[in-house]
This record gives sequence, C-alpha cells and structure tokens, in this order.
Amino acid sequence: MNGARRGVISDWGGVLTPPLLDGIRAWLQADRIDAEHYYEVMRPYFDGSLPDNPVHALERGEIDTGEFERDLAALLRCTHGGPVVADGLIHRMFSNFDPVHDMYETIRSVRGSGAGTALLSNSWGNGYPREHFEATFDTVVISGEVGMRKPEERIYLHTCERMGLSPRDCVFIDDLEHNVATAESLGMTGILHTDVASTRRKLSRFLAPEGEPERRRV
Repeated sequence: MNGARRGVISDWGGVLTPPLLDGIRAWLQADRIDAEHYYEVMRPYFDGSLPDNPVHALERGEIDTGEFERDLAALLRCTHGGPVVADGLIHRMFSNFDPVHDMYETIRSVRGSGAGTALLSNSWGNGYPREHFEATFDTVVISGEVGMRKPEERIYLHTCERMGLSPRDCVFIDDLEHNVATAESLGMTGILHTDVASTRRKLSRFLAPEGEPERRRV
C-alpha cells in the first residue's frame, strides 16, 4: 500500500449519496409500495440467477428506461391495493439520493492536490446532480452511456484510459464489495466505502508520498 497513487475513481450511489438502501426505503414508503414484496421481486435481479438480466441490460443502456419502468411496475404492488405508476418510476426511486457534500469535498481535495479524479457509475437511466461534477471530476463514466457496467473489467480499464493512468496508479472507491474486488484484481487499490471519515483516512494513506505527514495528505 505504500507509495503515491495518482488517480481516484469513485462510485456515485452509496458513496456520493447516502446508503442505497436508505434511498430505496424512502421511495418505497413515499410510493406506498409493499417493501417485502419489492425485495422478493428484486432478489433474482441481484443474486445472479437470471441469465438475461434486465437490470444489467438497463445499466448498459441496452433497453429503454420506459420499458424497464413498465415491466418493473407490473411486478410490484402497492399497500393501498392500486397499481404502481410506471411513468417516472426511476426518477422517483432516485429522488432521495441527495449529495453527501463532505464526500464531494473529499474528492475535490484529492483533485486539488494534483491527482486525477473520475466518476464511475452504473446508471438505471436516472438523473445525476451534474452541477457538482465539473468541479469534482476530470472525467465522468456512466454505464449506460458507454455500453458497459461494473463489475465488467472493461469499464474499469476504459475509465483508467480516459484518465491517462494505469490501474495500478488508481484508487477505486465503491460501496459494493464485488465492484471493489474487480478493481483490485486489475491492480487498483480498493476502498470499500462505509462512511466519509474512514474513506478520507484511507485516501490519505494511499495517496500521499512516502514520508509525508498524514495530516497534510487529503
């Protein structure tokens, strides 16, 4: 872990926003969707049991957002007995993913120190707070815009190439362990994000030149 890393690649949801589950729970409550049934319906999308996974296709931009919303809404049910409104479902789902400004400031501090910064996010066709991106990132890689998704190795390599860096020169931050594992297999330094303070400490250790006091790092 010694030596300076010259680039930081950060996930969005769950790193630059509050935890994913918090946002999803807020949406389920606001839309009065049966939460237990939602998790039951979504389990095959995330446990690897679907051979042609529509979530993966959505993240790569291979299917239309409206089509996915209609298909998902048809599988869900509301606690009041009425139908789940398909139109705008993804927008509502991500409406509580507010920016964690302390984490943005951490990445901006990294950038201010001279390291490259990149966002690497799997998208569901949702909107992003892009007004925060220009001051934070040198490059932004959204899965649906490049036809690749995490944890496919090629999207990590694509991001490094966009930064002009090798994987071994980069630190990768994500809240999902399997995404971090792929980054590490490519030679990156991985940080499994749980909170801003611990991620900031790990970045300080990984990015500073050897011998530089930790208080001066990030």
